[in-house]
Amino acid sequence: MATIDASIVLISLPAIFRGIHLNPLTPGNSGYLLWLLMGYMVVSAVLVVTFGRIGDMWGRVRMYNLGFLIFTAGSLGASLVYFRGAAAADTLIVMRLVQGVGGAMLMANSAAILTDAFPPHERGMALGINSVAAIAGSFIGLVAGGLLAAVDWHLIFDVTVPIGLFGTVWAYRKLKETGTVDGARIDWVGNLLFATGLVSLLLGITYALQPYGTSPMGWGNPAVLTALAGGAVLLGIFVLYELSAKQPMLDVRLFRNRAFAAGNIAGLLASIGRGGLMFMLVIWLQAIWLPLHGYHFSETPLWAGIYMLPLTLGFLIAGPISGHLSDRFGARPFATGGMIAASITFLLFTLLPADFHYFEFALLLLANGLAMGLFASPNAAGIMNAVAANRRGQASGVRATFQNSGMTLSIGLFFSIMVAGMVQSLPGSLLQGLLVEGVPLGEARAVAHLPPVSVLFAAFLGYNPMKTLLGPTLGLLPVRAARTLVSQGFFARLIAKPFLGGLEIIFDFAAVMCLIAAGASWLRGVWVRPRSLRQEPDPSGVSGSRKAGMQEPCVLRSSKIVPADAPAQIQTEHGSHR
Repeated sequence: MATIDASIVLISLPAIFRGIHLNPLTPGNSGYLLWLLMGYMVVSAVLVVTFGRIGDMWGRVRMYNLGFLIFTAGSLGASLVYFRGAAAADTLIVMRLVQGVGGAMLMANSAAILTDAFPPHERGMALGINSVAAIAGSFIGLVAGGLLAAVDWHLIFDVTVPIGLFGTVWAYRKLKETGTVDGARIDWVGNLLFATGLVSLLLGITYALQPYGTSPMGWGNPAVLTALAGGAVLLGIFVLYELSAKQPMLDVRLFRNRAFAAGNIAGLLASIGRGGLMFMLVIWLQAIWLPLHGYHFSETPLWAGIYMLPLTLGFLIAGPISGHLSDRFGARPFATGGMIAASITFLLFTLLPADFHYFEFALLLLANGLAMGLFASPNAAGIMNAVAANRRGQASGVRATFQNSGMTLSIGLFFSIMVAGMVQSLPGSLLQGLLVEGVPLGEARAVAHLPPVSVLFAAFLGYNPMKTLLGPTLGLLPVRAARTLVSQGFFARLIAKPFLGGLEIIFDFAAVMCLIAAGASWLRGVWVRPRSLRQEPDPSGVSGSRKAGMQEPCVLRSSKIVPADAPAQIQTEHGSHR
């Protein structure tokens, strides 16, 4: 539910803005577009570590249950917005932020609760199902948003209310606290430094998407640069403060554990690649491929989500299988292999033409989903198995922060790379195409020199870009020319070559990110002496030998060394004799 809501609004933005009678492409309204698009992800990324730590102190189940309730309240508030204009947009943004708070509570504690509930040799499968549900949700939301928004945009919020109410009641009745609660005090200074620093960093990335002066992007905006630099400085101060704090919000010494650090770095890089893939492929479908195949612009958001389903299918197939196998053979080979395979699929995407055959496209989507699913479950299990029981909430929060921050970072990075690739060739392509159809030179130049990000957002939101950008000028042109300009394929043909030039750079960048993530995944195999490894108790409270009616084993330590991410059976075999 939490990750579906991150993308269900993404695909429903055209219907939302039409419903509240607000044009998001008007310069004064671009802030509403960015906050509805990014606000949920920013809030959830900032708060997951804090809520994970509070879960360690006060109970993970308690925080998880409260997250269900808050998320449901935010969904209900958004579903009741029946007024229009800027006030409606402001209310929706606030309700999205409330949803982000609830979503952060759910995401911060779910993996920790599962880690508490399952023994080490079963966690890969359990966390694999959890990871697949979370990642697949972001793609399922694309289809659900398209279907529901086509009826009424309020339904995208209404649908989560009964699910949230049921989940709240069920969780309070059925979930039991099985983890370790340490009862420490809240680190207010650490929380403030972390939240302020990360918010500043993510807001800088968000507002860098807006044009500044004569630049198509806002990376030269002093406010953006100040936010990025200030956020980096505050996060550096946060790390120094936490090293000396008696009861830190985040025990940064966790990153001395190579398995924990490498797993989170790999997760961040994989999230950047995955986020860029989702947004750029959706734009590719909506702006070029679907219009070339006769789909009306108002229908492209829905069909883009449907045509992306092979990616979700790959996640659903590979995630549980790789999680189960990692329980037996360790996380490293599957996480590393998944990232190498994902890198190969990104490179293969660069070979597709603008008007590709869908079968080839679907096969690459399926292959990428399988690769990402192969990576996600073992990586999650490797991270959670690397920490002590009373630090699992923190570990789960850090993992979710890296994943959510990677998604937000990928939007800024990939849009910037795309704009950089298009800025040289797009104006000339637009100008020439408009002049051929008789558009006056002044109007043609005005459209051709609009920031590429405005053109991309128009296509992304399901608007006919030519109709939106030319406006009243269309009425002054001959009927034939006007029909050609607003036809489905006109804009798609003009933008195809510049877009693919930028997209090729993006896929190459994503491939490099995945290769680095593969290297980080391979480095998780830290070699330590068995005396530093502790056999964890079965969650049922009964050891395996007692279940079999045997006496408690006598443990004799040997001097062999085993990998930290090795399965529990191997650790026990090499660390003791029964």
